Amino acid sequence: GRLEAVTQQMGYHPQYLDSFLKTQHYLMHMDGPLPFDCRHYIAIMAAARHQCRYLVNLHVLQFLRAGGDPQWLRGLEFIPPKLRNLNEINKILAHRPWLITKEHIEKLLKISEWSWSLAELVHAVVLLAHCHALASFVFGCGCEQDEGLGGRGSLKPLSLGNQCFCEATAGNSCSQELLRINRKRSLDSCMELDSLRERMQRIHVETEGRDEMRLLQQDQEEGEGQGAEVGVQGGSSYGTPGWLSPFADTDGEVTGATNLACYMQDPDFGYQDFARRDEDQTQVFRVQDYSWEDHGFSLVNRLYSDIGHLLDEKFRMVDGLQSSAMAKRQGCEPSVFKRGIWNYIHCMFGIRYDDYDYAEVNQLLERILKVYIKTVTCYPEKTNSEMFDRFWKQFKHSEKVHVNLLILEARMQAELLYALQAITQYMI
Repeated sequence: GRLEAVTQQMGYHPQYLDSFLKTQHYLMHMDGPLPFDCRHYIAIMAAARHQCRYLVNLHVLQFLRAGGDPQWLRGLEFIPPKLRNLNEINKILAHRPWLITKEHIEKLLKISEWSWSLAELVHAVVLLAHCHALASFVFGCGCEQDEGLGGRGSLKPLSLGNQCFCEATAGNSCSQELLRINRKRSLDSCMELDSLRERMQRIHVETEGRDEMRLLQQDQEEGEGQGAEVGVQGGSSYGTPGWLSPFADTDGEVTGATNLACYMQDPDFGYQDFARRDEDQTQVFRVQDYSWEDHGFSLVNRLYSDIGHLLDEKFRMVDGLQSSAMAKRQGCEPSVFKRGIWNYIHCMFGIRYDDYDYAEVNQLLERILKVYIKTVTCYPEKTNSEMFDRFWKQFKHSEKVHVNLLILEARMQAELLYALQAITQYMI
């Protein structure tokens, strides 16, 4: 039940939540091209790009439960080259998806010991886009909590304790099969946690010994005479290595990873404005030439069976949600207001619609709302409570969540469009 905070927020729109849970479950737990442990590690890599501890901690635990090698949690240097090769496309998709080219795809698919199949790559790309976009939602709704700082004030989600994240939606169109599966998982997790705790304690003791020997050797070689500081009664003075998280504490709670940098390379690589007046522009992505409906859907559904239908349902579901109060404030129809937000997000990623007048964006969206949307979309880790306080007081919480759902889905579709177009170009 580690998705309680996300589920609580999405629960304001139960039909969407049902669609989201089905997609999440299919991506992570149903038959597919990728092994289950690799799926969770890819999710860790994606969430780490935005320093989203909430998602990293969730998937580290799920990775171990799926039988993943704990050594992989030491960082990218300790994972198979095939998985590590995904780092470049993860980095670009997360921050500047317009830079994805067929050459990136070809490099991953080229015949070698560590090559990807097309089906595996499509599964991985959908996972990356899903987790990047979900990180935006997590930060945008205040689910990413720093307990030391007291969370996000009024937006700090309430805890649902041990309640399964599907139980929160019982009676609200949540799939009964999914509900049954996750109830069983929540019951199993109590027994799994005991086993997991013993496993991690054993690994911790073994690794602690190796680390002490390595540090002693380094000190001796450097001749600095500081080796004595390593030996402390009861264990090492260096504490638990960050890669060992999550680690079960005395209350049975799972604490999170302390060092997310080990899961990514080139941490300074981030979002840059697509439209820079002082540079030659990357070619604008025109939806009329490559769209989700006419091109992306069929490709992804052919290479990763049924995921296209689930994604399409989710895109349509968020489009069908109502936001009457916000639209009324701007003096327009809800559909016009939502399209303004969606197209503004796509515009930040260089995606344009020939049939849309972009002057409407400035008319529909107040500057402070645009700042909020851009922050949550492009660098969600910089989102802070002040952004909520300055603008969001006028609206119902459900409408705040609705905007964040629009950000989630528009961003995910943008990343998928670039990646799937590059795959299409490679196949041609």
